[in-house]
Amino acid sequence: MLSLAAIRAARDRIADVARVTPVRYSHTFSERTGASVSLKLENVQRTGAFKIRGALNRIATLSDAEQAAGVVTASAGNHAQGVALAATRAGVDVTIVMPEHAPISKVKATRGYGARVVLDGADYAEAQARAHEIEHEAGRTYVHAFDDEMVMAGQGTIGLEILEQQPDVETVVVPIGGGGLISGIATAITSQQPDVRVIGVQAEGASSVIDSLEAGEIKSRDSVDTVADGIATRSVGEQPFEIIQERVDEVVTVSDEEIALALTLLLERSKTVVEGAGAVALSALLEGRFAYEEDEVIVPALCGGNIDMNVLTTVILRGMIQMGRYLKIRTVLPDRPGALESLIEIIADKGANIYEIHHERTSREVGMSDTSVELELETHGPDHAADLLATLRDAGYTVDVRK
Repeated sequence: MLSLAAIRAARDRIADVARVTPVRYSHTFSERTGASVSLKLENVQRTGAFKIRGALNRIATLSDAEQAAGVVTASAGNHAQGVALAATRAGVDVTIVMPEHAPISKVKATRGYGARVVLDGADYAEAQARAHEIEHEAGRTYVHAFDDEMVMAGQGTIGLEILEQQPDVETVVVPIGGGGLISGIATAITSQQPDVRVIGVQAEGASSVIDSLEAGEIKSRDSVDTVADGIATRSVGEQPFEIIQERVDEVVTVSDEEIALALTLLLERSKTVVEGAGAVALSALLEGRFAYEEDEVIVPALCGGNIDMNVLTTVILRGMIQMGRYLKIRTVLPDRPGALESLIEIIADKGANIYEIHHERTSREVGMSDTSVELELETHGPDHAADLLATLRDAGYTVDVRK
């Protein structure tokens, strides 16, 4: 099983390339939760995610024959970039299989780091199957994204940094996909400070670990569906699962809507850009998914910042809806001059901002002399939105809130 010595050795191997990322205290999230919250900002790591640590350590421990044969791996994006950079720096030929619908930004970045990219499969599991075919066909070494001791050791260097940067830490919160990250961090931390809790977090749409823990054996999902593509795996790895059973105190889940809220709050209040997987640890804390004491020193790991711009736009909108800052409504107006102006005057008087207005005169849902109007509005929060809706209804408008 993974040891503290292996993690310390990994730190020496990767020190020239991997950054020591900061742990930063957050007034915003401390006030919001009642805990003392410091964020481990792995989103500013080279390649934008923690995966470079494990990839560097694994490539550095290849034999001469393995280096000469080249490597292959599968990844939704972050592991791909880490392996691409690590292999290219070492002069090792690298092929990476990514799901067909992997974020465009991650595909372009992986190619930019020097890898040959093959797009194959609907998700990570199918991409992995193709990568294993290439492994056998070409005689390459497969670099597993999480079920590999050297990869886990590299990820565990984050745990060493957390203890050094935040020596009074009481709880560390870590995302779980295949389990390599939390296995490394939990080993590094609990080997030195057994009283520190390690909490794992999965997205609801990719939550195989809780079922596996309850069953006492690895359980796989038939499919995954989450905005947190970086942790969208159907099952946990065999080696990580053993470590999770032994060293992780609790595993919880968060929904995509809750992930979107955490991501939006990080962007707005902390000026910190993360991807879906990077927001899940903070999301679990904000949503109270695990118990903690007042002023407990908690470090959520923000594991990555490689979010596609199109996804970011959607996620921000979802986050604003969760915060009560975005409201979409529909009403019916008489189709005559001044009707829309009267409606807009009420909205303006209540201090709401109009993003978009859509007219529909041909809908069968309204009368021949009426028009359907849909408005997208920016509001100040849930109370402001409720007050606006009440004012409109008191003024005689029939208002439906749209999803």
